[in-house]
Amino acid sequence: MTRCAACKYLRRRCASDCIFSPYFPPNNPQRFACVHRIYGSSNIGKMLQQLPVHRRAEAADCLYYEAQCRMKDPVYGCVGLITLLHQEIHDAQSQLAKAQAEMAFLNASSAQEHLQQQHPAIEPAKQGGEPQFYVQQIEATQENGDGPSSLYGPSTATWFC
Repeated sequence: MTRCAACKYLRRRCASDCIFSPYFPPNNPQRFACVHRIYGSSNIGKMLQQLPVHRRAEAADCLYYEAQCRMKDPVYGCVGLITLLHQEIHDAQSQLAKAQAEMAFLNASSAQEHLQQQHPAIEPAKQGGEPQFYVQQIEATQENGDGPSSLYGPSTATWFC
């Protein structure tokens, strides 16, 4: 029987009931080395033993992913990536809101022009006049935390900085 990556790394005999062997195969030694560097073999074994057998493979995958993230970013680990993705969502929501405001303005002005062509005696209403007016209103709403992007806005990620 070949030893698993964990037993090879730890230089010990691999028992038939080794907790590591299903999740750290011998052909991928860097997987265990990465997890061991962050968590330690004793902690990994304890975590895996506390879980039901059907959840252990997923836990080993998560430990490996989180250990890789922690090695790349020792301060934030995978939370740094999560924060970055939340910021991208916030930026995309802001861009979408601006585009929707501009579309609403253009649709309203197009409808107003169409109305004026049909009824030239009606005077057009002057509210904002420019699409920038509506975009500024949306940005002000988002800064106050009332807008749709406040769900993932700056208040969510500021505690990381």
